[in-house]
Formats: sequence, C-alpha cells, structure tokens
Amino acid sequence: MTHTPGAPGRGSAPAQEHFPARGPRASRRQPAPAQRSGGPNAPADRLLLTEGRRHRWRTATLFVCATAAAGASLALPAALGHTLDLLLTGAGTGAGTGQGTGSTGTESTGVDGATASGMGMSGTGVGGWLAVCAALTCALIVLDAAETVLTGTLNSRTTARLRSRIAGHLLAVSPLRASRFSSGDLVTRCTGNAAHAGTGPAGAASALAALVTPVGGLVALALLDLRLAAVFAAGTPLLVLLLRAFSRTSTACVTRYQEAQARIAGRLVEALAGARTIAAAGIERQERARVLEPLADLSEHGHRTWRVQGRATAQAAVLVPLLQIAVVAVGGLLVGEGELSVGGLVAATRYAALAAGVGTLVGQLNALVRSRTAALRLAQVLAVPPLREGHRALPEATARSGGGRLELRGVHASYGDEPVLRDVDLVVPAGATVAVVGRSGSGKSLLAAVAGRLAEPEAGRVLLDGVDLADLTSAQLRRAVGFAFERPVLFGATVGEAIAAGVPAGHGPPGARVAHAAAMACADDFVRTLPHGYDTPREQAPLSGGEVQRVGLARAFAQDTRVLILDDATSSLDTVTELRVTRALTSAGEGAHTRLVVAHRASTAARADLTAWLEGGRIRAVAPHQHLWKTPAYRALFGSGADE
Repeated sequence: MTHTPGAPGRGSAPAQEHFPARGPRASRRQPAPAQRSGGPNAPADRLLLTEGRRHRWRTATLFVCATAAAGASLALPAALGHTLDLLLTGAGTGAGTGQGTGSTGTESTGVDGATASGMGMSGTGVGGWLAVCAALTCALIVLDAAETVLTGTLNSRTTARLRSRIAGHLLAVSPLRASRFSSGDLVTRCTGNAAHAGTGPAGAASALAALVTPVGGLVALALLDLRLAAVFAAGTPLLVLLLRAFSRTSTACVTRYQEAQARIAGRLVEALAGARTIAAAGIERQERARVLEPLADLSEHGHRTWRVQGRATAQAAVLVPLLQIAVVAVGGLLVGEGELSVGGLVAATRYAALAAGVGTLVGQLNALVRSRTAALRLAQVLAVPPLREGHRALPEATARSGGGRLELRGVHASYGDEPVLRDVDLVVPAGATVAVVGRSGSGKSLLAAVAGRLAEPEAGRVLLDGVDLADLTSAQLRRAVGFAFERPVLFGATVGEAIAAGVPAGHGPPGARVAHAAAMACADDFVRTLPHGYDTPREQAPLSGGEVQRVGLARAFAQDTRVLILDDATSSLDTVTELRVTRALTSAGEGAHTRLVVAHRASTAARADLTAWLEGGRIRAVAPHQHLWKTPAYRALFGSGADE
C-alpha cells in the first residue's frame, strides 16, 4: 500500500494501538491550511512569528549584531577612501595633486569632503584613520563571530521547541485524526522539516539586517554623488524582479521536494515494519522499487531548485558587474572633472558592490523559502485540533462506591467523510462486562475508541457515571478509562517498566502491583523465566505475539481504572490462556469495575454479562449471548470468522 503525505489509506496508521481506518481521512471539518484566511502561507508565517516572539531577545540580539556588522561594512569603505586621500595629499606638495582635491584636499565632493564630514570622519590624521580602519575590521570579525554563535543557538533552540510542540500536539489529538498522516511523513516533519523551520527566526533576522547593506550602499553612493546613485538605481528594478521571481519559483520547487521526501520516508517505514513479510514473500525488488518510486520526483525537483538558484545567480552575475562598471565609469568621469577624489572612487566601487549584493540576498531568500515551506508542513499538523479537555472531575461518592456506568447516547462517528456509527445508544452497567460483536466494518473498534475518548463523536454524548467524558480533565479521563489493544506497543526500559507504565503515582509499591497485574494477564510465569525477570531489558526479551499481548493486558490491569476497554486484546492468546485471563478479568474485585470488550470469538461473548450486537453502524440488540445465539444471523457472525 503506497502513501502520500497526508493521504488516506489503511496503512498510514501503524498497526499498533490504533483502530483501523477506512475511507478518506481528510475530514470536512478540517480544511487545509491553504483554504484559511491569510493566504496559503499564512499558517507558516504565524508559526514562525510565534517562535520568533518566544525567542525575541535572542532574535533581537542577532538582528542588532547583524545590523552592526552591516553598518561596519558600510563605514569601512568610507574610512579606507578617506585614508587613501590623506595619504595621497600628504605625498604631494601640499598643493593640488591633480586629483581634484584642491590645495587643502577639502574642496572635493569625495570621501575627504562632503562624505567624510557627513559621516563624522573629518579632522583626524592618517594614523588615526588607519586606527579607525583597523577598529572597523576587528569589529567585523567580532560581530561575525557573535552572529555565528547566536544563529546556531537560536536555530537549535527553535528546532527543539518545534519538535517538542509537534510531538506534544500529536499526543493530544485523537489517533483517528493523527492517522491522516503516515508514520514516515510525521517522522520527516518532526525531523528534517522542523530543522529547516527552526532556522526561520534567525534567517528572518539576518535577512532584514542584510537589507541594510544594499540600502546603505545606495545611500552612500548618493552621499558621494547623486549621479552615482542615479546610475545604480536605474538597474535596481531588475534586481528586485530577479529576487521576486527567484522567491516564487524556489518556493514551489522546495515544497515539491519536501513532499517527495515525505513519500519516500513513509514507504520506507512501512517496508521496515513489514520486513519479515517482504522476505517471506520474496518481493524485495518490488518493495525497493515502490519505496524509491518517488526518487524520480525528488531528483527532478532537487535539480530544478539548483537550476532556479543557478539561473538567478547567473543573471545576477551579468547584471551586477554591469551596474558596478557603470558606477565606476561615471565615477572616473567625475574624478577627471575634479568632482570626486581617488578615495571617493575607491569607496564608490565598494559601495556599488555592496548595493548589488544579490548573492547574499539570494542565499538568505533560499534559506527563508526552505524555512517557510517546512513551517507550512508543520502548521498542517498543528492545524489538526486536539481533543477538547474539560475541567470537571468524577463524583467522589461514585468513586468510593466503585462506579463505572458507561453510556453512549445518540453517538454519530465517522472515518473521515464516511459515516460509520449512526445514532448509537448503549448502556454498560457499572461492574458489568459487555462484549461488542459485529461483522468486519461494522464499527466495533470505532465504538471502543469513542467510548474511551480516543476519538470524538460528531454528535451525541459519552457519559461516565453521569459526567460527559469531554468535560473531564485529561488526567481524570486516563485514570478512569484504560485500554488494551490487539497489538500493543510497549514502553519503558525493562519489561517491568513496560507494565508499570500505566500505574498512577501514589498507588502503592509498583513492584507488587506489577506482579499482580502480570499474574492476572497470565504473564507472570513467562516473565520470571526471562534472563533478569521483570528487570530484563525490553530489547533483550524474546516475546512472542501472544506474550506481548499479555504484557499489554498486564499494563491495562495495573491501572485499576473504572472502565477497561479491550479492543480485541485477547486475539493472539490460545483458548486456555484466554479462558484464564477472562476469568481473572470478570472475577469480583479484580481489575476494572466495568469492561467493554470487542470480541471476535463466541467464547469471549459467552463469558460476558451482555453482548451488544453492532450491525451497519447501529446497535441491533443488547442481550446475553445465549439469548442472541438463537438468532441465525447472530450465529453467522462467528461462523464467517469476522476479523475486524
């Protein structure tokens, strides 16, 4: 199954603790960022602006340093030109030098005249001006070093913040909504895209400071002689058009490039997860071709990006020298007419180069384009709304008495645009075990997810002891409702920590609780046979699929929640082990008070207090298994081997 970034598909969600998805994933309630007000890049701009404000002092310091460096680079040509004029006039007879400086060297409109006085640089001897030049050079070195350090630290802090924000947001949204992005796509967004977006605040500060150089160069030319500035300004519109065209074309290329990267990453993650199946089927070549199929697009857009940048650089390489030659030519005429000094001509040449610094601006724009397109991909993830969190707590009186009455009232829920659950009403009495059965695609897993608020219904309410789950705090919700899945993912450094991951703080010694939960899940015996028992590192524990499922059950049992939802969590267990686990689960005083079990075996439904028969997204009947077994259509559910 192939994937594209954000595209629908079964395989886009990892086959772990997520309920299976079908149909289009893009919800009608979740418009793409491009459809929102402010233009297609507005979400990216808001994200970068937010991060810039978060690190505003560091960003401001970087801008000040970069601006100061630009100011020093602008002052240096004037100082050098004035020093050169002083040296030339000092080497003559004290009268005219033939350079248009006059007997005192102050009648010129060059650097030693109008510009020098305008910049506050007159009245100092040659030695003093040499010291000024040296000081400006040292300042450039120090400011450049400070700018490098600030850029690195700002980029790293912003990147870390973005990655933490994306990870936290993904954990806050429902699995159904998060599964609109493939695992590989999310990895790409959280790593490479976050790193590129993290350069945004520093890039913006540097780019704004970089504008000081060309603008200051043009102003300096005007101070030297308005005709020099006029000659250069004649070509400025071409430079602006060049930069604008580069920015637009480069944005499209970089966007397509990053999307191709995400497709490759998504397919690679799928291939790695199914490595055993690929090897057993002997389809290595086909999978390699499938994974690398987007490589052609990646290469095309990568080469196009370089061609765009190369074309812009080449155009600048033609235009910039022409502007510089024009400025030097006019400056030479002015020197010949005695209206500009030799130092002024040297300064004008340098200012023309600074004013035409397209190469620097192209690099800055390229970095900003990459940052902006990457930020847009992050903003698409952040645009997925998290589960709403309330502020209520469960009634204390109910908590002391056990509680656990679960009610679904008029629940409607969909996978993307495909309605699945329609007007579902179901009551799970406190302390009861209710099995949910139905054909594949009837919505059993979605019902379990809605019942535990891993997904939000589009309409209707889910109540626990009379309180809407949407009104509970997240801490209250997860203490009250626990889950066990068909293919659980284990966390923690050791097997014991994997079971204790669900143990709330302050609930007694975790060791005894973990061992008790493992015994309920029939996991204690095989865990103790591991090299270090419960302290065996998880990576060194050779667990079968059934053993992993039992460890997942033990983790759920250790939570001691009011409601425990088992989404086909015993499917990998043999009949004897399943019987033992079910007996422990339904025995008085053990585990959660109330149990909702997605069942595919008749034996599982038979041991439940009630069975909810789900058909076509609606509850057809709720009754004991023995009563429903009299109905041929009900018996056919198990005879057909429904395997949702």
